[in-house]
Amino acid sequence: MSVDDWEAEWERVLWKKKPYPDNYVPRSFLASLSRNRKSPYTYWHLVVLSCSISQHLASIFIFLAVFMRLQQRWLDPRALVWMSGGVFFSGYMVWEVLDCAEANDTARNTNPSILVFLALMSLSPVLKTLTAATSSDSIWALSAFLFILNALLADYTAIRPQSHRRERLTSVLSMNAAISSSVVLASRLSDDISVFGLILFSVQAFALFPMLRRRIQVSFPDGTATSLVQIILTALLSGLSVILTYPLSATAAHLYTFCFTFVTFLAPAMLVWAQRYKNEIRGTWDPAVPKVYRRLSVSR
Repeated sequence: MSVDDWEAEWERVLWKKKPYPDNYVPRSFLASLSRNRKSPYTYWHLVVLSCSISQHLASIFIFLAVFMRLQQRWLDPRALVWMSGGVFFSGYMVWEVLDCAEANDTARNTNPSILVFLALMSLSPVLKTLTAATSSDSIWALSAFLFILNALLADYTAIRPQSHRRERLTSVLSMNAAISSSVVLASRLSDDISVFGLILFSVQAFALFPMLRRRIQVSFPDGTATSLVQIILTALLSGLSVILTYPLSATAAHLYTFCFTFVTFLAPAMLVWAQRYKNEIRGTWDPAVPKVYRRLSVSR
């Protein structure tokens, strides 16, 4: 047979007996060759996507500023509890508006929140003496390590409406690291009400706010509105973190400013610059990727 006949009969199968050898490569093999099939990144799109990381970093610095004020008795813990309660109900109403939940769902979801509130109040005396025998230097080092772990393992993706996807393992580990760091820091406070206020604030900052932040990312059908909300929220949290941190430590405020500038502006620019060297080649030799669709059933 001629090469043209081989071209006409060539198939990408090995289980059929063919007149041509198994290692035969037809001329049309590279016809479906594609390079960099995904559209290139744009700078401002990456800046908006990085806002979730900047918001998380701002939450960490705000929490540390609140802890320092409680430790130095510059902040009344009762005022912190009331502010935490107000922020919680405000965030909960925003979630309900975005989720369009029914009244029955609201009543059902409020009970666990009350139980968490009572549990924290009852455990405050125990948490205050949890690390009493540990030196403060060890506490500061452990807290810094746990917060760095929290930032690295946090889930910055969006939560789709009506999705029942399970939380990633890294997301759960990130939240546990932040709460553990909050507990060891709370043990350095002097009274039970301060411990309760700090732990309550940490639950809102590292467990509830990330869920609300990820929900806001996909709550608006218009991409421009979502970007605007993300930018405004990032600016508010970043400004608040600098305002709270600078009177306590100018070095910490400068550190956050550097982190914010690098994550929000420099890192996207570096990624846009580096993608010019990206050369991803795909063709018919790539293994097929199966698409598995699973129907999720939710038991009520």
